Amino acid sequence: MFKRPILNIIEKRITESRRFMQVIVGPRQTGKTTLAQQLMAGLDLPNHYASADEPALKSVSWIEQQWEAARMKAKATEPQKALLVMDEVQKISNWSEVVKRLWDEDTAAGLSLQVILLGSSPLLIQSGLTESLAGRFELIPVVHWSYPEMKEAFDWNVEQYVFYGGYPGGAELIGEPQRWANYIRDSLIETTISRDILLMRRVDKPALLRRLFELGCTFSGQVLSFQKMLGQLQDAGNTTTLAHYLQLLSGAGMLIGVPKYGGHIVRQRGSSPKLQVLNTALMTAQSGIDFDVALKNREYWGHLIESAIGATLANGLQRTGAELFYWRERNREVDFVVSKGNILIAIEVKSGRKAVSLPGMDAFAKTFPVRKKLLIGDQGLPWQEFLLIPPDQWLR
Repeated sequence: MFKRPILNIIEKRITESRRFMQVIVGPRQTGKTTLAQQLMAGLDLPNHYASADEPALKSVSWIEQQWEAARMKAKATEPQKALLVMDEVQKISNWSEVVKRLWDEDTAAGLSLQVILLGSSPLLIQSGLTESLAGRFELIPVVHWSYPEMKEAFDWNVEQYVFYGGYPGGAELIGEPQRWANYIRDSLIETTISRDILLMRRVDKPALLRRLFELGCTFSGQVLSFQKMLGQLQDAGNTTTLAHYLQLLSGAGMLIGVPKYGGHIVRQRGSSPKLQVLNTALMTAQSGIDFDVALKNREYWGHLIESAIGATLANGLQRTGAELFYWRERNREVDFVVSKGNILIAIEVKSGRKAVSLPGMDAFAKTFPVRKKLLIGDQGLPWQEFLLIPPDQWLR
């Protein structure tokens, strides 16, 4: 059975002598529950698993009931230790206050109950953590599957990954294109929007949020001002609402707005975002274009390659402390800028879809202290090889 490398990190933290809650957050269908199941099977600990991921929201009593069941298993062993895994706990109102009380009760009683919380809504999870659980948890982000992971688990080639993306649940369906597309649209896109965003957050214009997501998939890899987005969406909303909805889609692990690098945080926040899907399956499942047609369409295939590279960077940098940007001045552009401390990396992508603007790289390097310059594609590092390299390696 294939095991994601992050499993080793989680297992190490659980078995350490220091006791912290492990909070594992990430988009739907990225393997969080599977990771927890593999962990429970691999550890020599009594365990209890429960999920709050149901259409009818549960009350805080449900948390207390699951916690007590795990306590009973811990007390039946020597030393008194057990593992409790609660999935989608953020869907219960006031969950963090109850978890804090129960955790502190066990700490005072000397009961070593190890707790893992799983969630597909990072914004909701993080608000509860910062409000009530400071000093009691470690956050572990789980991102979309990379090409090396899909290759090892399903023997995919790189073209399959670029088109079908990094959803392991759909890997066995790619031989039936319509069934695969229906799975992505119905089980992933619709479920994430309706249950992880609309059901859990106040959204005054749900139709606008849905259209924004569709726009982001269509224009992934392109810079659009919020005003231009409103024009595309033909909506009478305002840019503040649009920016908020983009943040919600980002929190659900679907679509982000990559900010412009300006060397100053105020300029970065005020910039027009570059729209970027976090999984190319979100683009292709809605496109009506099948795999063979996409491969032959130079423009569309180049668009997918650029989006796959952007998604690889955005996902792969999450656990590194690095930030992802783009840069543009007049007609000069750098596709991606990676920044961490005094490390600055400029990345240009040559997918065959557009002419390469290498003068943009030179102009950027004259303005900012670039440590590394990467050209991906023709005359540079092949994009196929780039997708095999974990992004954190570029920070070394």
